[in-house]
Amino acid sequence: MKGFSQLMSKQTWVSDVKVQLLAGPLLILMILGMMIVPLPPFALDLLFTFNIAMAIMVLMVSMFAQKPLDFAAFPAVLLFTTLLRLSLNVASTRVVLMEGHQGGASAGKVIEAFGAFLVGGNFAVGLVVFLILVIINFMVITKGAGRIAEVGARFTLDAMPGKQMAIDADLNAGLIAEEDAKARRAEIAQEADFYGSMDGASKFVRGDAVAGLVIMVVNIIGGLMIGMLQHDMSFGDAGRTYMLLAIGDGLVAQIPALVISTAAGVTVSRVNTDQDVGQQMISQLFVNPQVMILAAMVMGLLGIVPGMPNMVFLLFTLLLAGLAWYIMRRQEQALVKEEISAAPPPMQEAPEASWEDVQLVDTLGLEVGHRLIPLVDSRQKGELLGRIKSVRKKFAQEVGFLPPVVHIRDNLELSPNDYVLSMKGAEIGRAEAYPGKWLAIDPGQVSGDLQGTPTQDPAFGLPAVWIDASQREHAQVYGYTVVDASTVIATHLNHLLHRHSPEMLGRQEVQKLLDKLGSEQKSLVEEVIPKAISLTVLQRILQNLLDEDVSIRDMRTILDTLAEYAAQQQDANELTALVRVALGRAITQQWFAGQDTLNVMGLDAQLEQVLVQAMNGNGAMEPGLAETLMTQAQEALDRHERSGEPPVLVVQHSLRAVLSRFLRRRLRNMAVLSQAEIPDDRTLRVTTVVGGR
Repeated sequence: MKGFSQLMSKQTWVSDVKVQLLAGPLLILMILGMMIVPLPPFALDLLFTFNIAMAIMVLMVSMFAQKPLDFAAFPAVLLFTTLLRLSLNVASTRVVLMEGHQGGASAGKVIEAFGAFLVGGNFAVGLVVFLILVIINFMVITKGAGRIAEVGARFTLDAMPGKQMAIDADLNAGLIAEEDAKARRAEIAQEADFYGSMDGASKFVRGDAVAGLVIMVVNIIGGLMIGMLQHDMSFGDAGRTYMLLAIGDGLVAQIPALVISTAAGVTVSRVNTDQDVGQQMISQLFVNPQVMILAAMVMGLLGIVPGMPNMVFLLFTLLLAGLAWYIMRRQEQALVKEEISAAPPPMQEAPEASWEDVQLVDTLGLEVGHRLIPLVDSRQKGELLGRIKSVRKKFAQEVGFLPPVVHIRDNLELSPNDYVLSMKGAEIGRAEAYPGKWLAIDPGQVSGDLQGTPTQDPAFGLPAVWIDASQREHAQVYGYTVVDASTVIATHLNHLLHRHSPEMLGRQEVQKLLDKLGSEQKSLVEEVIPKAISLTVLQRILQNLLDEDVSIRDMRTILDTLAEYAAQQQDANELTALVRVALGRAITQQWFAGQDTLNVMGLDAQLEQVLVQAMNGNGAMEPGLAETLMTQAQEALDRHERSGEPPVLVVQHSLRAVLSRFLRRRLRNMAVLSQAEIPDDRTLRVTTVVGGR
């Protein structure tokens, strides 16, 4: 029975897929058939009713969609519904002209109802109503929706580079995974395609309105000629009969067209939020009691003016005043609940102090001002909590060990928008963040200025501006990288984690790395620790690697190298140099991914000789030589980075460790590599010389 039920569910799924695949072709065939094959009046009634129902469904879907891409099929739906209306016009025109002389019901009950009941059988009134509907549809709704779609498509395309940069920034900071980045890039592309399609699809509705006018004129003129010439009807009878049928035919097509146009306007004019259109309108129109009171006062003044419909105006005055009172009552109740929940608990006798009151220093800590509390409050769905988890996961995948948990607490002594990042109780970073606002970071190639609070990106020191959400699209168009407050704090945390990674790597973390490797390479771990070197020496070697941004993920290669050389050498710095040579390919890949020719900085031959002599002498540089080297290295780094090359200096193996420690004190972004660390299959080219002219 279980296998039979699975077989039946699989067959049902396959049949559903087949129906979905055939829906489009069947609709096209039906439309073509209505244009070619004569239809009886009953079939026309069914199809006209289906057209009205379809228009209402489209409007409802557009109203309940929370963002335009929730109804991404709308441009295609707009095309099909337009073709359906035109085909119905063709089919109804054939019936009206062929059978209209028999009376109003000859073209179907729907056309007769729209021509007789809706306009009272008066063809002059019907003609005016039809023209008004066409003007509303053509000049107001369709034109406005088309303009919004055109501007939306233009702004979406202009903002794509900024949005892509924001996604790359989140990906590099570890806030999102690669799959999430691909999904967000695809959503941006779909959004641009959607607005572009809507810009073109709006022309369908405009053409439909024009076609409706032409078809009505054809029906009236053709009906008069056929009625008088073929059926010997008088001009008055022919005009009354065929004009009512033509007007009914036009109205039964234009009303669904107006509904579809309204759906198009709703779809393209909405703002992306987590609410549909109805929720947005209710939550934003009827939220301020002062607005209701002022509106009630204006309506009341109009209601006491002599000659005005006083009862109607006073009725709306009472309704608005009652609504204002209801909103104020709800707001007061909400404030009372907040005060009750925030009230301090009753005083209790203080317990005796115990060892549980002793709090150890947190390895990583984040303190926030009171305005930033919603970002880290799980009850308020604080986004920062999830981003911190993503940062730790990304760090572990890139660097090679899991950083400590970040302990978060509020600190009322901080400014409301300040946050402080600490390590082992000491502050390592401090900045401001503004919930509800966006940080527009200037990557160096922006095309406009923004109104806001000037500041600096706390992670990399780039010039930035805190802006309102209304300026976000403009900032992306100008080329800014725009991120929210949670992303700013998470990116700052990620930057500091990488900078202070050597301090976070304790003995416990090293032991966990060995335990993880020991599950696969137990003999290798036992050979090195503690037989060849101690756990303390291994920790120092790993810290040396982390201090120069070298990943320690390849623990197997690190232990293999130590197993080979630790018997002859016990100095941690010398062993670090040997491990770097073994990790040379990974280090080179880190800076020159996918490049066979490495454009690097190098030392001037004379300067290199002086440095070698100084190292071989007393092992230290003279103050004058040190200052000259630092100045020339800074100038060379500036020239090298302007050419767009990685900030990598390649020197002799004997100079690498000393120069790296010396230069990285002030030039943190410079990497110093040894010639021995460059793989043999890579071509080394010195494009910038330190000390050269």
